[in-house]
Amino acid sequence: MRVIIVGAGPLGLNLAQILIRYRHEVIIVEKDAERARQVADTLDCTVIQMEGTRPDILEKAEIKSADAVVAVTSHDQDNIIIGLIARTFEVPEIIIRTDDVQFLTVAKKLGFHHVVNPSQTTSLIISDSLRGVDTIELSTLVRGDVRFMSAIVGEKQGGKHLNDLEPPGKTEYIGLYRGDTFHFRGENPVLQAGDEVLVISTEERAEQITRLFQGGEPPMPL
Repeated sequence: MRVIIVGAGPLGLNLAQILIRYRHEVIIVEKDAERARQVADTLDCTVIQMEGTRPDILEKAEIKSADAVVAVTSHDQDNIIIGLIARTFEVPEIIIRTDDVQFLTVAKKLGFHHVVNPSQTTSLIISDSLRGVDTIELSTLVRGDVRFMSAIVGEKQGGKHLNDLEPPGKTEYIGLYRGDTFHFRGENPVLQAGDEVLVISTEERAEQITRLFQGGEPPMPL
């Protein structure tokens, strides 16, 4: 697998080390000259010392042949821009880091399936621990091609009940977030544009689920 990582901070470096260990091809794009030099001296991968939000630089990294682009700079806006550029090149997998929950919501509304918010995740786990709650990480429950996913409801599907939308294939609705309030599937909530629906499905159904809640073409038959 060929992965372009934009941002050589702790998260980007740790990810690169893991991917290199598993013999994946890694290209790191880092704008800070000193940091880029240090990475080039320590990791067995290609390092490009340039601004990762520039399409021409990503083309230099051969983004057209990338299997994945991971945007993990320290700037949420830059990460979203990088994700949008990657989308224009039809990169199969795009992963975006956000530190601000507002930008997490923006990224979701833009249709990005894989958005990581490290500070939010860590804060919730610590908060639960302080209250004596042993939080179960979803990553420990996922096996094979089963995935927990989310999709943002578009204007076309607003006003419909959640259970009115037939899920594609082996897919089950869990519920939805409206702001900070969670509504379980059993409540059969009325959808509003901007709601974030949580589902469990298989990896291959991700695009169908997104289209379903955006009101696009119907899911493909089984």
